[in-house]
Amino acid sequence: MLATPLETVQRSVDGADVVHIGSLITEHDAIEVIVGLPLSLSGAHTASTDDALDFAQRLADRLDVPVRMIDERLSTVSAQSAMRASGRTTKNSRSVIDQAAATVILQQALDVERTSGQPPGTLVDPRSGTTS
Repeated sequence: MLATPLETVQRSVDGADVVHIGSLITEHDAIEVIVGLPLSLSGAHTASTDDALDFAQRLADRLDVPVRMIDERLSTVSAQSAMRASGRTTKNSRSVIDQAAATVILQQALDVERTSGQPPGTLVDPRSGTTS
């Protein structure tokens, strides 16, 4: 199984992002959602970590599939290296770097699950039990 980018969903304060992700899950028969956990290189939490945790919680509370947090340290670096290797510069690949990094994160999660037989990352517990 190989990870491939689908689309970039812009965050919204009105919940439209979660609704759209829910429609993508239905359309593509997704069985879980992977959210990158941006930790500092030392493993410490940052403001971005808290933002990602809040977003993952919103997803878990409203979607009908499991949501998992995956350590995303160095995913952007890996994505940029892959882009350079394919002949793209950082300047002309800014629009797709997030998709490439997300693909790296998902591929790492798939590889971990394939080799270990265990779901990757940390499961986000839904608080409310409601769905979108």
